[in-house]
Amino acid sequence: MPAMTRNATRVALLAGVLVFVNCPNAWADFTPGGKGTGSETQVEGQRKDKTLSATAGAVVFDRSKNGSGDSAGPVVSTTTWTPPACYYAPKYSPDQLQKYLEPIWSAESTGSQWDLEQRKRYVNGEPYKDFNKDKADKGYWWDSYVTQGREGDPGALDCDKPIFWVDKGDPPPANIPEAITPKMLAQLAYAEIRVPSTKVDLAPAGTTKVNLPTWAWLDTAKFKPVSVTARVPLLGVSATTTAEPVSLKIEPGTEDATTYPASGVCAIKGGRIGEAYAKGKSDETPPCGVQYLRSSGDGSYKLRATITWKIHWTGTGNTGDDLPDGTFGAEQDVVVQEIQAVNR
Repeated sequence: MPAMTRNATRVALLAGVLVFVNCPNAWADFTPGGKGTGSETQVEGQRKDKTLSATAGAVVFDRSKNGSGDSAGPVVSTTTWTPPACYYAPKYSPDQLQKYLEPIWSAESTGSQWDLEQRKRYVNGEPYKDFNKDKADKGYWWDSYVTQGREGDPGALDCDKPIFWVDKGDPPPANIPEAITPKMLAQLAYAEIRVPSTKVDLAPAGTTKVNLPTWAWLDTAKFKPVSVTARVPLLGVSATTTAEPVSLKIEPGTEDATTYPASGVCAIKGGRIGEAYAKGKSDETPPCGVQYLRSSGDGSYKLRATITWKIHWTGTGNTGDDLPDGTFGAEQDVVVQEIQAVNR
């Protein structure tokens, strides 16, 4: 079967087995030879709250410590790096692989030559015999999965190796770099991170004046570290990816403005993002804010506030290197009026 056809089949399988449950303690009972097909992960959990945990193939995501709310969104890497579009993990028991492949061969839609090569590989001992049924309790058949949301990504076609066997406790073959590891789980968890909206509090709020320093700050209670854990219960491996806010960048939406500080980047210090305006500070320079130099006329300026999140991970057997920083921003309207003077 051509690589594209194989991957299209995998995408269809994956799309059909995504399961969402309302529980932070969801667990996967993915057992080759158990209930369901070889590409399924069965999930159970108590539905006590709206925290989502989800399974996608062999990988289970625990989002109980993730950012939440209607305005929460994914971080965007500050580099060109992206999480993997596909990976290899356990998918079939010997019986399940037989049930998956034999109907394909019987349909004769893939060509007699391909079918013959497949039978040699998995049935006739070149190199596997009878789907490895004599090793049913000693390992698993590994196949590729496409990361949710990356089905149309060219990288999803990189995992085109034929289905292969791995004994329990053994590492996957060294020539398959896409095989699941704690580091790869951390990268997959990166894509699941959600952080709060970055709409800032302003003083004056909504409408400010030309040449009047406008203070900007964020509700620090909403900006705590968030994390997602990804694991493969079948292999006993996991990784937790954590995002921590480190700075806020203010972009006024016009060149006719001055930011505080001049870079527009407000460092997060002592858990505080900017400083709330208080009575008596009108003559002070805000530690984080903006001063507009020209009226917005009949419209408004689009002020954009962006949080940079430092992202790192820990996983089974080791503490991982940092992952690329991520950002998430939002725009809000700011009306700027001329200060009216009254002459007597």
